[in-house]
Amino acid sequence: MVGRACSYQMPDGSACRATPLRDQPFCFWHSPETSEELTEARRMGGLHRRKKRTVVTIYGFGGLRSIEDNQALLETIAVETLGLENSIARNRALTAIVVTGAKLIELGDLASRIAAIEATFGPRRRSDEESVFPTEGRR
Repeated sequence: MVGRACSYQMPDGSACRATPLRDQPFCFWHSPETSEELTEARRMGGLHRRKKRTVVTIYGFGGLRSIEDNQALLETIAVETLGLENSIARNRALTAIVVTGAKLIELGDLASRIAAIEATFGPRRRSDEESVFPTEGRR
């Protein structure tokens, strides 16, 4: 079964391949009935992108792709939380920050130790017989 497609023709003559709205020939992006919603969605998308750039600039946030990235964000959160009025909720948040920070330090230490071992002995190659996942017939 072939799905329905939006009836809108692009300026280059190709068809829009988006799924049309229910009981309508056009998709959300091309339907005259959703033009106000589309305008608002575009406005909100622009605000979101500007906000993201602002946060990146102010806090130096580069993502969460490494232990160091996570530690940097956690430090920012700690500073911001410390600036709040003292309360039970603030103290709980600070406790969670300390626990998370300790875990990140532990993971960073383990990653360094594994890297040192692999630098010395090379990466470990696991054969099928050494698999940590049980296979049929083995217990």
